[in-house]
Amino acid sequence: MKKYTFVLFLLFATLFVKAQEVISSQGDTYTNVSGNIDFTIGEVITFTGSNVENQLTQGFHQTNWSFVSIKDHVPSFNALIFPNPTEDFLNIQASVFEMVSYSLYDEVGKLILKGVLSSEKTSLDVSKLQTGLYSLVLNNPDNILKTFNIIKTR
Repeated sequence: MKKYTFVLFLLFATLFVKAQEVISSQGDTYTNVSGNIDFTIGEVITFTGSNVENQLTQGFHQTNWSFVSIKDHVPSFNALIFPNPTEDFLNIQASVFEMVSYSLYDEVGKLILKGVLSSEKTSLDVSKLQTGLYSLVLNNPDNILKTFNIIKTR
């Protein structure tokens, strides 16, 4: 009798165990700078509930989530970028320019121009750039201060 009770206990104990393992036929993990995706094929019990802002997926293949608060320590920084759209020169007017650098990226994220703001008003020669969309990033050694979308014409 004790033997049967022990076997029954083992069978039913698996219903209440929250182990972080799954036996599946296939699965993989993909990671990039935006995040990662883990998946398994062959899970027999899954559920997904969602609303406009959130999605909850539960199943055997779940990670442990922990949330960490991030304090924003970016100082007040004001900058004007003009003219936008531009043809020849792009002007950067910044309230603070000490230790502020700029980086201009094309649509695919390739670095096109890089430099340091030298005065309250800095001009960039963009006349030789192709027509298209660019991103101008202003940052100091600690933070990205501002990002602007730039339209280059002709």
